[in-house]
Amino acid sequence: MALFKTSNPALGSKAFQDAAGRAGAIDAADRMTLNGTVNRTGILLICAFATAAYTWRTFMQTHDPSDVSGLLMLGVFGGFITAMVTIFKQNWAPITAPIYALLEGLFLGGISAFFEQRYPGIAIQAVGLTFGVLLTMLVVYSTGLIRVTNKLRIGIIAATGGIALFYLLEMILGFFGIHFVAINGSSPIGIGFSLLVCAIAALNLVLDFDFIEQGVNYGAPKYMEWYGAFGIMVTLVWLYLEILRLLSKMRSRN
Repeated sequence: MALFKTSNPALGSKAFQDAAGRAGAIDAADRMTLNGTVNRTGILLICAFATAAYTWRTFMQTHDPSDVSGLLMLGVFGGFITAMVTIFKQNWAPITAPIYALLEGLFLGGISAFFEQRYPGIAIQAVGLTFGVLLTMLVVYSTGLIRVTNKLRIGIIAATGGIALFYLLEMILGFFGIHFVAINGSSPIGIGFSLLVCAIAALNLVLDFDFIEQGVNYGAPKYMEWYGAFGIMVTLVWLYLEILRLLSKMRSRN
């Protein structure tokens, strides 16, 4: 078992340890730093916002889903493929991580516009809450209010895996006309489930911060700054989509 793990597939088992081992006696100036990872994360966010703004504006001009459906599919499948490539080819992250962010932006901009059309103002609320959670978890982690112990790590990994399996089961059963109405609806059960998933996604950020810090301590090579930023982006995309879903459930009750 690896010493450091995270439930984020992008920051999987032994990622930074293996990279550090490959780095060998690399010069200190060419090693991963926290500031460098933060800067790379900012670049990826800018990339995502740029393409999100494009699909958002395209849909808002015509309000015709067919105008952006192709871009959404490109974002979903292209983003998934790019993510898989990045996970297995970490040294490609300086190139693939920005591509991933651009592709995810296409999807996020379109899906946000769909929600915005039905629930005006929901997109900016979801964006604000996502960054609010990011900053809160960063403060919580940096001040030591939450310490990443093995028990906490295992618990979050188990919860994240359970959610992933549930979503997969839900998708498969959906092909046979079986739907979990209570969980997907705006009932207290549905809202409670979304709150739980948002909380698990937020806790994944703490694991990501801890894992990146371990990468810095191991002396991972410089390209791992991009890989660490990519891992944060994966979690933020998940968190934003879950918050968007939660807000839509709450709005539909009004």
